[in-house]
Amino acid sequence: MDKFKGTDDYVISQELRDNVNVSIALGRPLLVKGEPGTGKTLLAHSIAKGLGKKFFIWNIKSTTKAREGLYVYDTVQRLNDARFGDNDVSDIKQYIKLGKLGEAFAAEEQVVLLIDEVDKAELEFPNDLLNELDEMSFYIPETGVTVKAQHRPIVIITSNSEKELPDPFLRRCVFHYIAFPEQELMEEIVIVHFPDIEKKLLRECLKKFYWIREFDMLRKKPSTSELVDWIQALRAGGVPVKKIESEIPFLGTLLKKKEDIDLVQKSGKTHYSFNSSMRSRDVY
Repeated sequence: MDKFKGTDDYVISQELRDNVNVSIALGRPLLVKGEPGTGKTLLAHSIAKGLGKKFFIWNIKSTTKAREGLYVYDTVQRLNDARFGDNDVSDIKQYIKLGKLGEAFAAEEQVVLLIDEVDKAELEFPNDLLNELDEMSFYIPETGVTVKAQHRPIVIITSNSEKELPDPFLRRCVFHYIAFPEQELMEEIVIVHFPDIEKKLLRECLKKFYWIREFDMLRKKPSTSELVDWIQALRAGGVPVKKIESEIPFLGTLLKKKEDIDLVQKSGKTHYSFNSSMRSRDVY
């Protein structure tokens, strides 16, 4: 059995690594939850890269139906061909197109399939996939063909917890919640992206980042990806560390809501004023 050990460009905890390998061993989907920006989607990419397997991604939207992941019957094209084309419209197979789940089943080798943001779809969506994920096969009534997986795909399902998922669906999954990284782990993640980052810059950026995340009233807390973007902006702009100590340049890279920016800027003035006052007392 292939065992996932991680990759150089994705920092992973031992617990998550173990859960990935348990899901592979059991042949059950791995359901990964966590707030946006904690690396849920990147995990699936990392698994495919680490195991050297082909990667399929099914991006779920609010309008997505379960059958679309299996196959689509293009009745419009068949109607057009019947009226205007020369194709033999009695051959229905030519109008059947496999969806991402269908492609993963039909693959000649084991692949990694990411079902991304499953909680965006309607409540019944996960239940509509129960049998297919259990049996790793589905029937196409239009052609009388059953598509059965030759090799059980490694299935990663992500959720941002926008909706509660049904219990029958949860019972069939291995579950892992990616907690937001503590500062020590976040330092490792940043170094993966910026191996040559100055320690003083890294320390100051993390201090400001976690200070901002402590605000309970934020409508959207900055994520890991936004921290990476912010550091990249600071480096590209040549912003000195001393300036970051006294203010937060490019705050719009971290925060995406006007109310959040106003809150942090207002609190920041008080915070920096207090720190400046304390430093003055230390001097005298």
